[in-house]
Amino acid sequence: MIGTVLCYVLLPAARLLQALRDAFFTYRKNVLLAKSPSTQIEGVFAATRGRLVPEEQEALLQQWLEEGVGNLPASESVPAVRRVSVSLTSDWLEGSELLMTSLSDLNTSPEVTQCADQQHSELNALASSELQDHAVSELPRLPSEETVTVAGSAPWAAVVPQTDHQTAGCAGINVEVLNDDPAVLAWSLACDAETVPPVLPAQPIQDAVPFYPVPAEVPYHEILWRDWEDLSVQPLKQVSKNTSLFEFRVMSYNILAQDLVEQGLDLYVHCDPDILNWNYRLPNLLQEIQHWDPDVLCLQEVQENHYWEQLEPTFKEMGFACFYKRRTGTKTDGCAVCYKHSRFQLISLSPIEYFRPGLDVLNRDNVGLVLLLQPVLPEGLDVKAVSPLCVANTHVLFNPRRGDIKLAQVALLLAEIDKIARTTEGSYCPVILCGDLNSVPDSPLYKFIRNGELSYHGMPAWKVVSGQEDFSQQLYSRKLLAPLWPSSLGVTDKCQYVTLCQPKKPGRREYSRDFLLQFRFCDVACERPPQLVLLEGVTDAKPVASAREHSAVTAEPKRHNSLSFLGKQCSGVIQHGLNLTSVYSHFLPQRGRPEVTTMPMGLGATVDYIFYSAEPVESKAGECRRLYKDGALKLLGRLSLLSEDVLLMANGLPNPFCSSDHLCLLASFGLEISSL
Repeated sequence: MIGTVLCYVLLPAARLLQALRDAFFTYRKNVLLAKSPSTQIEGVFAATRGRLVPEEQEALLQQWLEEGVGNLPASESVPAVRRVSVSLTSDWLEGSELLMTSLSDLNTSPEVTQCADQQHSELNALASSELQDHAVSELPRLPSEETVTVAGSAPWAAVVPQTDHQTAGCAGINVEVLNDDPAVLAWSLACDAETVPPVLPAQPIQDAVPFYPVPAEVPYHEILWRDWEDLSVQPLKQVSKNTSLFEFRVMSYNILAQDLVEQGLDLYVHCDPDILNWNYRLPNLLQEIQHWDPDVLCLQEVQENHYWEQLEPTFKEMGFACFYKRRTGTKTDGCAVCYKHSRFQLISLSPIEYFRPGLDVLNRDNVGLVLLLQPVLPEGLDVKAVSPLCVANTHVLFNPRRGDIKLAQVALLLAEIDKIARTTEGSYCPVILCGDLNSVPDSPLYKFIRNGELSYHGMPAWKVVSGQEDFSQQLYSRKLLAPLWPSSLGVTDKCQYVTLCQPKKPGRREYSRDFLLQFRFCDVACERPPQLVLLEGVTDAKPVASAREHSAVTAEPKRHNSLSFLGKQCSGVIQHGLNLTSVYSHFLPQRGRPEVTTMPMGLGATVDYIFYSAEPVESKAGECRRLYKDGALKLLGRLSLLSEDVLLMANGLPNPFCSSDHLCLLASFGLEISSL
């Protein structure tokens, strides 16, 4: 379909420069609009301040004027007003609609209409004048419609500029009409601060010089491009040629619950309301997940009604088996773990609720999921040839001031993983821990997960998640005291359940200390065995009251020994033995900047992680950072993350391309298949 637009632009040179700037900026936006899934992307163009766009426009204008001056006789001082009609193809009509609308609005405004009528009368006078014979002779030869095209590029709009002489005596043309578009208005305000060049002298121009399209703005998919990093070829990877691997992909993604968006709109003032709508966000999220095609999918902030009504049915069609755990209390979102039933079979499922009534350190509604999966091998291979895989997913409390709650929640999660992943031999099957931990790299909480130990006694609660906020200036900040949780929780200082940390020995009965103390003064206990050698002052005396008191006092230290599992926690030290390391390095060496997984209030941070089991390497004396190498579970690749400056170019998160305020994490693993 062909659309025809008729443009008459009568502006002085100073206003012409401003109009050209607005037109070029609007054209740039239209090109991106044609490629972008969103109809409102002003945020990107607001971030383009400081670029060389004005210089490019001024250079093109200068070229235009020079070519026009060189092609006209020197005697001419008034250019011919020509009727230029631009035909646009249907493919580009929608993308250039905003530019054409702005120009047409200019022609249809009352002020411009008055000027246009007066200009028609002036043209008639010019046509009858002998002084303008050359200009008038050119006018009849112009076809009624002139199609302007450029080979290999988008169509362009030819605009005939006018001089001050042509607008003399007319009502002032309101240039602000061009700025009805918000993006154009924002650009105009930015240009107002710049020095306006002096008004150019009136120069006759024979014909409109064609404007080739300005290079389009980089689209979102190019700004937010993420590379796949193949780690299987690194020299540290010790994969034998004869070793077969069960390869699979794991994705962790905080998809931003819609209820949380509507409850915290102040956090998303930089976003157009259209891209925050769930009907816009859902297709984007599903398309992203389907594109990366993970075998195991760990989601956070999954709204309950959206899960049951939309997400679970869609995931089942994609071949996933899904499990969901909603947050306790009145919260409407939770965590979900999905796996492809063609790749894994479920062995056990364990949902976790961190809320414990009466415990201040566990009084929040966060949850988690722990699954034990058995990989499905090709026919002819025994199921026991590959180890089961433990997958955990959680979303830890956000509150930056309550690091004690975060630490207790993670300890409870690790205790559940210890129970699920422990084998009958006492070792652990491979573990993958995903989630939004609301803690930055190198924070004490992160170090605890990675290094397996943390001395927390006396530490400020906010410092456990250092990086989210700094409350060091507060005089009375909350401090962590040992023990962090009471013994009634049933979790030891090694993040193990008390009932599982000391396995019973076969053929041996266990009695409590209180039960045995009931028999210390019975008749049998007070009789001296006949084979006992009589030693004066040692074995010749029977128990008396004073001796009973003495035995009660001496028995007191033994009571503490019986609760030795709380010894280290009383000293403020907690541990775990899962040997976990992070998939990501949290730094982009090629850019010299840290990685970012989210951008709250325009500030980038890493709070999302994928940890996996590895084998510790002996470190040098004095090194507190534990080193790892791949064991039975090998990291084969990962999807690169972005830096803060790149996300700022895309107006932060969410944006028309990424429909969550978090980036997804994706990693490829390989499980060794034994020769059995």
